[in-house]
Amino acid sequence: MARTSREARTIRPAPRRRAAKPVAERPASGRRRPAGETPYHHGDLHDALLAAAERVLERDGLPGLTLRAVAREAGVSHAAPTHHFGDLTGLLSELAAIGFRRFNEAMTAAGNTETQPLMKAMARAKAYVAYAQARPGMYGLMFRTERLDMTRPSLHEAATASFEGLAAAVSLSRNEKLTGEALEALSLDQAAAIARAWSLVHGFTTLLLDGRLKHILHRLPDGTGVEKLLDAMLKSTVRPQGT
Repeated sequence: MARTSREARTIRPAPRRRAAKPVAERPASGRRRPAGETPYHHGDLHDALLAAAERVLERDGLPGLTLRAVAREAGVSHAAPTHHFGDLTGLLSELAAIGFRRFNEAMTAAGNTETQPLMKAMARAKAYVAYAQARPGMYGLMFRTERLDMTRPSLHEAATASFEGLAAAVSLSRNEKLTGEALEALSLDQAAAIARAWSLVHGFTTLLLDGRLKHILHRLPDGTGVEKLLDAMLKSTVRPQGT
């Protein structure tokens, strides 16, 4: 018994192993992460890379938006963007999907501030231009189809929702209602109205972002800026059907 007691006194419990902490993406080389690189959980890194891509886009433009630039901006390995998005087209497409969702949300919110169909359409048009002014890089990317994969589900869904919102607003201003299946089979007149409204606002926005409206703006009376010009243009061109 005494021997057993002495042995019992000398036995030490095995040290408890600490749970492994989540680690950030590490390149295949297995290098240690340099100071300054930010660790992310796996799920968080996807969103962090998209946020970094948007910062690079707005700061350096589309030519400066590369996988390596995004990795540097996010403070992770150069392999991380490829792991999450496959290639640059994949990254750009997912980023554009975010842009279209925000774009549509902004126009929907603006339209909801009005009660009359025509005023709703005008409010959406103003939100369209305001979004592009606030995020010119993102706006430009959204309409660079040659750089995007429009078959990616997230981008296809977001871009389609944006178009359907535009079509619905235009149809309401014409005392019509285009939703659901009705959007799948447009008459020539309906299609022309949608294309006319879109061309009007998109053309104005493009000229504005390219600085081509300066020739008009500097000739206007003092105090007349972009918003007043847009408002006057919309009022002079957007009319309900039959007027």
